[in-house]
Amino acid sequence: MSCSARREAQLSAQGWVKQFMADEPRLSEAVEEYRALGFEVHLEPVDPVACGQEGGCTACFSEPEAAARLKIIFTRSGASGGQPPA
Repeated sequence: MSCSARREAQLSAQGWVKQFMADEPRLSEAVEEYRALGFEVHLEPVDPVACGQEGGCTACFSEPEAAARLKIIFTRSGASGGQPPA
């Protein structure tokens, strides 16, 4: 869940594939594993406002500190040579 269809479409157009949302310590573990498998990794912040507007569950975002820790993992083949989007 990225909660922003526009942003997800931009990333998809650049070859990024959404995997899942995570917090530490699983976030770092997953990033390390994807990189070890040869993937480029991009972490996208979660937008709680957009999530609420799309009618998704926002219980994880009730505290701003908790929402800020969550990241959405996107990967793409390491052969593209591109840099992760800003």
